[in-house]
Amino acid sequence: MKTKDMIEKLIKKNRIFKGKILDLFCDDVELPNGELATREYLQNSGATTVLPFLDRENIVLVKQFRYPLNQITYELPAGKMDKDETPLACVIRELQEETGYKAKRLEELLSFYPTTAFSTEIIHLFAAFGLKEGVPNPDKDEFVSKEILSFKDAVKMVRTGEIKDSKTIIALLYFENILK
Repeated sequence: MKTKDMIEKLIKKNRIFKGKILDLFCDDVELPNGELATREYLQNSGATTVLPFLDRENIVLVKQFRYPLNQITYELPAGKMDKDETPLACVIRELQEETGYKAKRLEELLSFYPTTAFSTEIIHLFAAFGLKEGVPNPDKDEFVSKEILSFKDAVKMVRTGEIKDSKTIIALLYFENILK
C-alpha cells in the first residue's frame, strides 16, 4: 500500500477536555476508503527523561506513587516540557527538581513516542554525566525518593518486571546496548 493511500483526513477537530498537562480530543476523520470514523487521543507538549550516571557503574532513579496505577514505580527522572521550553532546558530543570543533581555534561540519545495509538506525546531521552549533588526541589504535588542503583541491577529489574515504566525500560536497554 502506498503511503498516500493510508492518510486520514481531518473533518472536524473536537476537544473534549482541556487540562493542565493534557487535552483530550475526539476528532471526526475520513478514512482512505471514504468511510467516516472518530479518533480519540491525548495531546500534550512532550516531556524529557534522563539517565543520570553517578559514575561508570551507578545511576540515579526515582521512586514515586503513580495514581493511575495505584502503585509505587521506579523511574528515571522526567517531566513535562512547559510551553515554549526546549528539551534541554526541561531536562536540566527536571533532573535538579527530582534529584538535586546538576550535570556537567548532557547527551541527547533519542526521542520517541511512547503510545502512538492514543497520544501525541514525544519523550526526549538524555544521559547525564559528571553529576554534582544539590538539594532536590520537587513540585508541591510531587513526592519522589531518589534511589542509587548499579546500572546492572537496574537492567536486571527490567528483566524481572520490577521496572515497568516504558521510558525507563527504553533508556536502560538502549544504553545497555551502547555499552556492549
